[in-house]
Amino acid sequence: MQSFVFYAPTEIVFGRNAEENTAELIKKHGGSRVLIVYGGESCIKSGLLAKLENQLESQNIGYKLYGGVKPNPVLSHTREGIRRALDFGADFILAVGGGSPMDEAKGIAHGAANPGTDVWKFWRQETKLTKSLPVGVVLTISISGSETSGSAVITDDATGEKRGLNSDFNRAKFAVMNPELTYSVPKFQISCGIVDILMHSLDKYFTRSENNGVTDELAAAIMRIIIKCGPEVLKNPGDYNAASEMMWCGSLSHNGLTTLGRPVDFSVHALGLELSGRFDTPHAATLSALWGSWAEHCLDVNPARFAKYAKDVWGIGGGENNIEAQAKSGIERTVEFFKSINMPTCFSELEFGVQSDEVLMELADSCVFYGKRLVGNFKPLDRDEVFAVYKKANR
Repeated sequence: MQSFVFYAPTEIVFGRNAEENTAELIKKHGGSRVLIVYGGESCIKSGLLAKLENQLESQNIGYKLYGGVKPNPVLSHTREGIRRALDFGADFILAVGGGSPMDEAKGIAHGAANPGTDVWKFWRQETKLTKSLPVGVVLTISISGSETSGSAVITDDATGEKRGLNSDFNRAKFAVMNPELTYSVPKFQISCGIVDILMHSLDKYFTRSENNGVTDELAAAIMRIIIKCGPEVLKNPGDYNAASEMMWCGSLSHNGLTTLGRPVDFSVHALGLELSGRFDTPHAATLSALWGSWAEHCLDVNPARFAKYAKDVWGIGGGENNIEAQAKSGIERTVEFFKSINMPTCFSELEFGVQSDEVLMELADSCVFYGKRLVGNFKPLDRDEVFAVYKKANR
């Protein structure tokens, strides 16, 4: 193992009826006035929101509701949430739902703790984040891993710019995780969750750093379990065993364990953020549409790494005779898997379709911050190479 620092302070309460502990957890972590952040109608129709309200009332915890978070959370709604948190005097933010309410809740927490600073400055790295309000999570969909991660993604809906912020202040104080709360998730969202969890491991697995055996094995195990259990949940969303494995994989894939001893690549995520920011496309769909093209573009950097992935995750042998063939088989099997769960693997299968070279270059320019950065580290991508990946996927 190479050197690393690991920090994952989120308290996990996992299993059936875990949500019954929410009010006690809020009090444990210092909350007395709570802004509850959620998305659409699902948590209302399921009765979950009412259950949480009853808990808070029984514990004499004040609360206000703030719904309407978009699937790709936007800056304008985050700013309004900050205003409401400040007006209410909130000292705790509770996210109910999946990645979008969680990420927006983190943004609201940062803004409410720093009322003199526009929250977008933290995402644009113009101001350093030094404090935030505590955030708790009641998870209802296995997808982003934001419940235990140090990251959050917001889109400036005025410009289409989508940015991620990595900070230990993004770490939730607790995550309530009951797999039964995922039973009513639509099949497309289940497929998105499969892709997102898998990609969180893939974007960390492909690295130039060597001799991190435990980290490699953890990542490979998470990917094997998702490949097995994800389709089982698609077939039967009420399969508790499969749903619980998928939910826990979502957290483990993004809490930092699969990065220990190596830098994070996250190239495909960076390229995908540009697509979802510009076209308001589901994040996971952009990832599955790009990964095969990225992998083909980067194969020559380290074919042995792709071959190891093929063997350890897919059980594909033959590398002793032809490493490149083994590597390509692993890439092909991954793309086939995305297709098998009805996720797009190129631009023509996305809602916005094939784009002009002019648009692809605009996306590439934005992705590299107009020449201010290279994307990733497995194969650092400049503007022309980002364009090449987009071009390959643009079919």
